[in-house]
Amino acid sequence: MKYLAAYLLLVNAGNTAPTVADVTKVLESIGAEVEEDKVNKVVEELNGKDIKELIAEGTEKLSSVPTGGAAPAAGGAAAAGGDAAAAEEKEEEAAEESDDDMGFGLFD
Repeated sequence: MKYLAAYLLLVNAGNTAPTVADVTKVLESIGAEVEEDKVNKVVEELNGKDIKELIAEGTEKLSSVPTGGAAPAAGGAAAAGGDAAAAEEKEEEAAEESDDDMGFGLFD
């Protein structure tokens, strides 16, 4: 992640085609350990690509990833024509019930 962050910092600063040396220099300036093979991989994969397009594509892909938890169930109930407040109330009741089901208290 630090290699990608350094690359993106360079692009944001106006360097449209950062090199391995550029990324390495940024990371060394903050005292980060640099693994040359990882820097090479990041620069190789991103070389010649439009960063704004990559970010847009990634954001689109991430929007389809389920995040888990109760939010999708509540959202599905609201989308199916249910009352959002009722869905939220059911969610709160479910959370309270799950706490009761544990069978012990914090200070028992």
